[in-house]
Order: sequence, then C-alpha cells, then structure tokens
Amino acid sequence: SGSLLEVIGPTDVFKITAILPLLVASIAFFINEEPIKRNADTDSTGAYAGDTRTGFAVEMQPENSNIVPALPISSGQSKILSTSSSSPDTAAVVVNTSNTEISAVGGVSEQIQSLWKAIKEPAVWKPALFLFLWQSTPTSEGAFLYFMTNDLGFGPEFLGRVRLVTAAASLLGVWGYQKFLREMPIKNILLWTSIASAPLGLLNLLLISHTNRSLGIPDGAFVFGDDVVLAILGEFAFLPTLVLAARICPPGVEAVLFATLMSIFNGASTVGTEVGALLTKTLGVTENNFD
Repeated sequence: SGSLLEVIGPTDVFKITAILPLLVASIAFFINEEPIKRNADTDSTGAYAGDTRTGFAVEMQPENSNIVPALPISSGQSKILSTSSSSPDTAAVVVNTSNTEISAVGGVSEQIQSLWKAIKEPAVWKPALFLFLWQSTPTSEGAFLYFMTNDLGFGPEFLGRVRLVTAAASLLGVWGYQKFLREMPIKNILLWTSIASAPLGLLNLLLISHTNRSLGIPDGAFVFGDDVVLAILGEFAFLPTLVLAARICPPGVEAVLFATLMSIFNGASTVGTEVGALLTKTLGVTENNFD
C-alpha cells in the first residue's frame, strides 16, 4: 500500500485494501467442518443411540417387540404406538423431542460453566495474567510513527517496505522457533527473549537522538536492522504464548478457553497502546515535538 500511494490516491488504496478481508472471509465457504458427535446418556431402560443433528435419543428394543416408532407430542414428551404386528423385524424407538434450540442453549450454559471452572484453576489464570501483563506494557508506536515521518522524512513507500521486510523476518522467526526452540522449556524462551529484547529496544534512543548518524549508520539502514531483529525475537516470544495457551486448555472447553485467552491477549495490546498514548501526552510529545 505504501508503493501504491506513490501512484494512486489514498481513497483508491482504501478501496483496494477493503476488498481483501472479504476475500479472506469467502474462504470460510470452502472449509469442510464436521460437528463433534457426543453419545447420549444411558439409563436402566436400555441403551441409547444419539442423533447429534437433532438431539434425539433412540432406545432400541428387542426385535420381537410390538412397539413402533414414537411420535413426538411436545417438547420433552413422546408417544408410543403399539401394533398387532408380531413381525420379528419390528424395532421400537423412544424419541426425546427436546428441540435443537433447547439443546443449543444448554450447550452454551454448560460451556460457560466449564469455562468459569477452568479459569478459576491456578494453572490457567496465572499464565493468563502473565500474558496480560506482558502484552499490556506501554508502547510508543504512535509517537515513533510521527518521528519517522515528520523528523526523519520517511515516506509511505519506505514505511511499506519496512513492514514487508518485518513480515518476512517474522516468518524467519517462526521457522527458527520450529527448527531450534520447539523443544526448549517455555519459561526459558520467554526469559531470554525478554533479556535480549530490552537492550535492542533501547537502540531506538540512538535513532531518536541521531547518534546513529555520528556512528555512520544511515537512518533507513538502522530502522531496517532494528525492526528485523525485533520481529524475529518477537516471534520467539509470541509462539510460546500460543503453545502455553493451548496446553492449559482443559478437555471439553479447548476452543472457548483458547478464544478467551486470545481475547485477553488482544485486549492487553489495546491497553498497552492506550497507556503509551497517555504517557506520550503527559510527557508533552507531539507530532512536531519529540524532546
């Protein structure tokens, strides 16, 4: 998009980028997803075979029974018809007519209860708290963007190239984690990536104070190198959090709890951005004043 701004206007760029999410959403129609089948409960009257599509339960009777399939009267009830036929092939069914809507509501209620029970476990809420605190640290993205555009004079095309290179570096970080760090303990990865990221993050002070020019390092080269290294380390730190989130999900609520953890993660990012913006305003940093 940065390169496109050099050729077409911002309105046309926004139109093009607005179409891309629709293309991604259209992929959902090609996903073949099978529902999870759960066996119905059994009781002393016989074995039940569950119909996962309707929520009906079927009780199988002996082959010489004179009972024919039940006819539902209302929700939760069933009507059994007898017949004078003594055919050995006759089988009986008792249909639970609880409708799909009631089953869906019960399933949601069960998921909420299971989610709350899982969150109260120390093995779940402690890692979740760590993810929140780690991701909610203040950021200077807004002020740094103004610095690069207004002070260093970087244009949209250059910033687009920086994002492209950063994305490629992130893929390199994913490959490096899979190749070398997958078997390492998560706590060790988080510890050492945090230690390595701290001094590298402070390198931005060299750019802000223009010390890099005194060292003979151009502004563009410094930004590229710094972003590439931080992107790789960022993937080294982020992927273990996904693994950690997957590991602490108890059986039965994996999808719900994982989505909750990712919501906490994304919400913490928003908190960090807002706290950084508040600090920027408090310290008097504007789009033209970076002292």
